[in-house]
This record gives sequence, structure tokens and C-alpha cells, in this order.
Amino acid sequence: MKRLLFVVLIIFAPLSPVHAWGEYGHKTIADISHVNMSTTAKARMLALFRAAPLLGTPKCPLTNILDASVWPDCVRRDQVRWNYTNAWHYQNVDICRPFDLTSACAGGNCVSAQIDRNFALLKDKSLPAHVRLEALAFLAHFVGDLHQPLHAGDRSDRGGNDVKANYGIIPGSNLHSVWDGALAERSISASPSLIRQYNTNDKSLLGTGNSAAWSEEAWQLLRDNVYPRALDGDASYEARDH
Repeated sequence: MKRLLFVVLIIFAPLSPVHAWGEYGHKTIADISHVNMSTTAKARMLALFRAAPLLGTPKCPLTNILDASVWPDCVRRDQVRWNYTNAWHYQNVDICRPFDLTSACAGGNCVSAQIDRNFALLKDKSLPAHVRLEALAFLAHFVGDLHQPLHAGDRSDRGGNDVKANYGIIPGSNLHSVWDGALAERSISASPSLIRQYNTNDKSLLGTGNSAAWSEEAWQLLRDNVYPRALDGDASYEARDH
């Protein structure tokens, strides 16, 4: 995927009056965004983090953008209070049929719909700081999730969770876990470092698109690359016939 989390960079400019990966992947994306923020944007973001105690999640720190990028995964472990957010992290758009985002987002319970919702909440300066902070955390996390192809679609296998896979010396895993963890960490740790300041031309290219466009792009990548390579590469694969 070409675009990372420049949407967050774009969002913090509009904080003026007026746009699943594993932990390592999410924090890397957040770090990229932080490095590319203006001083003003960082100050506005810091002001929101001061409201974290009002969210009442002491076991899930929320003091900076790296914390924010993994906070939604942390709080959903509390199934009593946060279980309603589980369906927000993905969207199972069937890769065996024409792209249809609507069918996977009933009631707004999918990652792309929640990107749009939390974007709107974050930019609304009339809302209390803790409401906007929660929106920031969800937005930072969900933009990352949507750029993990196995959060953007599946073939009746729960986003690759039901696909058995081995990765190097890690046996007995599944395709989703491999993409969330080991494969992502290996890829984004390679040179050149992704955590750097990007020039104006880079930002103009990487900062475009919206949740619908990202959804279809990730879905196409899943259909055309992820599953075919799982079938033909080193990963063992068990799938239903389609």
C-alpha cells in the first residue's frame, strides 16, 4: 500500500476551524505521522492527551500518539465495557465476488465507516477534549488496520484467521497473524527507514484518498497478491472451494 498514516498528519492541520497491524506496525505508522507533524499540530495533540484520565482506562495508557495507535486493541480486551468495538477493526468484503463495501458495513460496524465517524468527531472542536481524544486513538489505529489487507476482506475465513500458515521458524500460525506480526515487522524494519520526514511531493502522493478508496485498494491487494502467494509460496494453506 502506498499510503500510511498521512491522513492523521492531514487531520491535525484541520484542527484549526475547519481530514491491525500488530503493536510494532501500529506504532511505526504513528511514529511516521508524529515525525511529519508541525509544531502546532503536536501542541494541539498534546492538549487532547491531557484529557486521558476522563476516559477511565488506566490499564491502557494514552499519553502520546504511539499509545493512541494501540489503545483500541488494549481497551477491547475489556469485553464488558468495550466489546461493541470489536467489529470496528475489520471488514470482511468477499474477494470471491465483485467489491461491495456496503454489505460488510451493516450499521457502520466496520473499519472504514469508523474511520469516517472518528474523523468527524476529531475535527469537531465543539466536542469535549476526551471525546476527541478517543476519536484520535480510534482513527490512528483504524487507518493502520485498513492498510492491512486481511482487515479489508476475506474468503469466508475470518480474514485469514482460519488459514493455517507457517512462517520461517514460526509454525502453527495463521495467515492473518503472519501478516499482522512477523511479515509486517520484517518488511517495515528494512532499509530505508520509513520513520523520516517526507517532502512535499511525497506528502501530496501519500496523503490522498479516502476510506472507500483505501478499502478497495486493500481488497484488491488481498485478492490479487495475498491469497495467491499464500497458495503458491511457502505458507501452507487450507481454503474452501469457491
